[in-house]
Amino acid sequence: MRYGSKPDTRQIWDGMTKTDLQAAVNAADDWADANAASFNSALPAAFRTNANNGQKALLLALVVLARYNPAAVRKIVGDVD
Repeated sequence: MRYGSKPDTRQIWDGMTKTDLQAAVNAADDWADANAASFNSALPAAFRTNANNGQKALLLALVVLARYNPAAVRKIVGDVD
């Protein structure tokens, strides 16, 4: 909530109330819990067995973010071949 209220990021959530945003965060969190096993089983076996939960979560976050804001991903991980 604090991130979304900063002047340079406020436009991201323009038109959303804090209540609406909190409900969306809760729904996304619930979805992540309910679908964690499905995501894990979709990963290639070598990655699935060698990566920890934090690495798997980061992978999912980066893939989803790259679909909508590739520039943000490049700021996080740099240019990747």
